[in-house]
Amino acid sequence: MKILDVAAGPATVAYGLALFLQSTSGFFQIPKMHISYYSLEKQDTFQFRGLQFWRRYIESRKTPVNAYFRFVTDDLLTWNASSSNIPQDFFDFTVISHCFFSDIEKNTQAKIIYNKIISHSLKPEGYAILIIQDKKLFKAYQTKRSEDHEQEKSVVKKFIEELGLELVWYKYLTSTELRTPLGGVEFIKHAKEKLPKQMHMTSLLQQYLGQKYESNYVLDDYIILAKKV
Repeated sequence: MKILDVAAGPATVAYGLALFLQSTSGFFQIPKMHISYYSLEKQDTFQFRGLQFWRRYIESRKTPVNAYFRFVTDDLLTWNASSSNIPQDFFDFTVISHCFFSDIEKNTQAKIIYNKIISHSLKPEGYAILIIQDKKLFKAYQTKRSEDHEQEKSVVKKFIEELGLELVWYKYLTSTELRTPLGGVEFIKHAKEKLPKQMHMTSLLQQYLGQKYESNYVLDDYIILAKKV
């Protein structure tokens, strides 16, 4: 399995996949596989932390995942196919998680680059996994969030078509079970009553950033699976 992780952060996709494979090994037989993981990320500190995490928590296990890593530090918004060392028509999966922008101009620029990366690097039969926050998705198309599922699907399809992809499947993950946003007071009440607290992060935020309230875990993302056109 060959994976290109765009705007990879600290190699989240790699060790998330590794932990998933290891956690399921006691329930069903998983065929032996080799994972080629290519991390494309602007911040070298993220690259370093990702590699250190892998060595500390994955390679040290009794049955480590068989994986090859390559970490490339590059600014995505200045990416150029002609000068890139990303192999062409090579990857089974390209993952872009949360590296989309609220600023319309910057987001448009990023999508043009992502289209080029996907077209250049993904196999003809390859797939892309995209994770984007609901606010950023709808803002890009000047559309208000609502419970209209047909409108939602139309926005999702337009988004992935601009990346040179065809929609296969998508899922909206939300902490409120609603697509329309709750008001501020209503959401705070909902979070206090129903959402798990970020115990460790809250103490750090309060100590170092002066935050006065407790943070909760919140989901408001679209998970999209698409294939190369």
